[in-house]
Parts: sequence; C-alpha cells; structure tokens
Amino acid sequence: MSNNRPWVPYLLVAPSVIFLAALFLVPLAQTLWLAMSADGVPSLSNFSTMAGDLNFSASLRNTFLLSLAVVPVQVALALAMGSMVGKVNSGRETILWIWTIPLGISDLAAGLVWLSILQNSGYLNSVLFSLGAINKQANWLSYQTPLTLFFAIAVAEIWRGTAIVMMIIVAGLNQVPKEFREAAEIFGAGRWTRFFRITLPLIKPALQSALILRTVLAFEVFAVVYSLGGNNLRVLVGEAYTWQNQNQNYGVAAAFAVLIMVISLTATLAYLKIIKVDPERLP
Repeated sequence: MSNNRPWVPYLLVAPSVIFLAALFLVPLAQTLWLAMSADGVPSLSNFSTMAGDLNFSASLRNTFLLSLAVVPVQVALALAMGSMVGKVNSGRETILWIWTIPLGISDLAAGLVWLSILQNSGYLNSVLFSLGAINKQANWLSYQTPLTLFFAIAVAEIWRGTAIVMMIIVAGLNQVPKEFREAAEIFGAGRWTRFFRITLPLIKPALQSALILRTVLAFEVFAVVYSLGGNNLRVLVGEAYTWQNQNQNYGVAAAFAVLIMVISLTATLAYLKIIKVDPERLP
C-alpha cells in the first residue's frame, strides 16, 4: 500500500517536524541572531561583552568543575544501583519507584529541600549541635565557605539527577542476555571480569545516552545553584539569567546561551567519538 502512496510516511512525520520547527528551530535561529547582532546588524559585540564580564571566567570554571564532579559520580552510582536491582527478585518495582522519587521533584524544589537541610538553622546544624559535634551554627552555604558550598551543590545535584541515569542504565542492563553472563561464569570469569568484559561493552548504547543527557543537563545547572548559593557560586546559566533579568541585555544573555549550546554539542560529539557503539546494538 505504501508503494502506491509514497507520501504517506511524510504525512505521518509532518506533525512532529512542524512541531519541532516551530518550538525549537525558530527560537534557535532567533537566539543565534540575537547573540550575533547589535542594533540589527551582524556583530560579535555581545560575545566580546560576555568574555569581558568579571564573572565570566568564574562561571565557566564552576560549570565545568560541577560537571566533572557530578557526572562521573552519578554514572558510577547508577551502575551500582542498576546492578544491585538486577539481582533482586521480589520488590524490584518498589525499589525502583523509591529510587526514582527525585525525578518527580523540580530543580528548584530539590534545591529548597537541601536548603532546609544545610542552612544555618537547618536540620544538619540542629542534629550536629544536639550531638555536641558543633558549638554554634555552621555556615555551609556562604561565600566565605566556597568549598562547602560547592560540595553541597554537587551533593544536591547528584541526589536529584542520578535517578534518570539509573533508569537508562537499568534499561541497558535488561538488554544484556543472561546466557552471556552464565557462560562466562561457567568458564571461571570473576564478577569484575564479567562486568568489564561482558556487561559494560554490551550497555555502551545506554551508557552513551546517559552520559550525553546528564552532561548536557549539568552544563545547564541553575535552579539548585541559585536556591542554595544565590550568586555566591557563579555558573553560566546564572550569568545568562543575570544579564537578561537584571541587566536587561538580551544580546549578551543570548551569547551565554549559544556558548552553553556549543559546549553541550562539543561534549556530545566527544562522547559519540570516545564511546563507539556498534550500529547493530542500537535499539
């Protein structure tokens, strides 16, 4: 039937193409033009202003450091959690449901949850004070304690975002044939050998997808940082927010958005290059 009507497949995909063009490609083109123009003419002045911003280098450094601190830990935790849940026979769905609760919490709400724990009068100080571990309230989220602030934000991001990585990893682990692991066990392969030689290579598609998704989201971190530290820890999206809402300079804000997009695309291409996936293993 499709041979007689070759236009049918195009008709079926047309709504999604139109939707993406209207809500993605058009805003993308507008953002690129806004970043690369000034007074209606092509210009790189917005990028020059962005690079000359006093907080630019700090925001770029902090964004990369947060990504480097958060993403590897999340992937390691997701692999461990996925491997553990794979060995559970009963109650598996309940465990997965509990572990994925953070997925139902918005970024801002997650930040506020951790703020209630780590602020001066928060639960952590209350517990430590009642145990006699501290004599007075400790200030964990101040500009005077940048290391504890960075660590707090990293922990909050790890808690909030590990679930999505775990779900992707679990989906990949479910695709690994049990016969492979059983055969390796029969031939005397140890647990770590089976993991690195069989499981890990077979879940490369899932691992690649999880790394790309989580790294892109890590470069876009903002709500958790803003709720816990305000402007005490500068990140790229935070600077874009400042230039748009406080400075009312939409061109420089768009320049920050373009920079984040370029970094995300570069990281994506790097993952595609480093983690090579056999096309036959793709879903």
